[in-house]
Amino acid sequence: MNTHAPKIFSEGWFDYELIDAGGNKKLERWGKIITIRPERNAYFHSGLPFSEWTKMAHFEFIEISTTKGKWKQLKKAPREWNISYEELNFHLSLTSFKHLGLFPEQRANWDFISKNLPENGKMLNLFAYTGASSLAAKKVGAEVLHVDAVKQLIDWSKTNQEASGLTDIKWVLEDALKFAQREVKRGKQYNLIQMDPPAFGLGAKGEKWKLEQKIDALISSAADLLAPGGWLILNTYSPKVDLELLEELTQIYFRKKPEIAGGLWMKTRTEKELFYGDLIRIQK
Repeated sequence: MNTHAPKIFSEGWFDYELIDAGGNKKLERWGKIITIRPERNAYFHSGLPFSEWTKMAHFEFIEISTTKGKWKQLKKAPREWNISYEELNFHLSLTSFKHLGLFPEQRANWDFISKNLPENGKMLNLFAYTGASSLAAKKVGAEVLHVDAVKQLIDWSKTNQEASGLTDIKWVLEDALKFAQREVKRGKQYNLIQMDPPAFGLGAKGEKWKLEQKIDALISSAADLLAPGGWLILNTYSPKVDLELLEELTQIYFRKKPEIAGGLWMKTRTEKELFYGDLIRIQK
């Protein structure tokens, strides 16, 4: 985290609130359900004592290893439910990876997509997860290609599409970088590309994936795929890929500085500030 980088704040909404953070955890409200989850960037003291958190929360995620854990039920509540943002509907579920199926800090990017993607434009959503940005693009009438290497996540995205009353998103079950590189060879162009690549993980065929080894090719491919005037939105959350590197690579492949470059943050109800990774927006 670059402590001197501009802070770009994303806000909660009626169905989502970051209540508090601290002690390497965060307290969140998703509709009527409140959860406690681990958060390595919440290294400061919480605004409220943890005893207050546990009185409020329905579930707390207990880590078993660095990649898995289990949910402890603190109050009676469903393990699956729905929340909304404007006209978009999202199905949430407690997973063994601490996620619920939505990254609320991305609201800043959903709003940007809604305002900057032409009605008849084309969007490429790489590492698309459960598709919130795909839905935001489809809602404005764009053609959307949604790419993810995990079938379960594409199925989840289809559920969100149906719940939101949308149709015709094009689903691509494939490694995001390989697909992008093939699109370059096919001469395809997009008005907006979003990438939110994981810091590390496994590829579609179980191969190890490290962002620091792929980021150059990802930005290069995006620059080739963007139509003139098109936007790249890039989020990263990796200790080995910092904002300085992202700015350097965008300057190489776009031959200019990003319009927006900084940290993505959210404020808690208790006035704490929580860092959610680096964010670049650049127009070709």
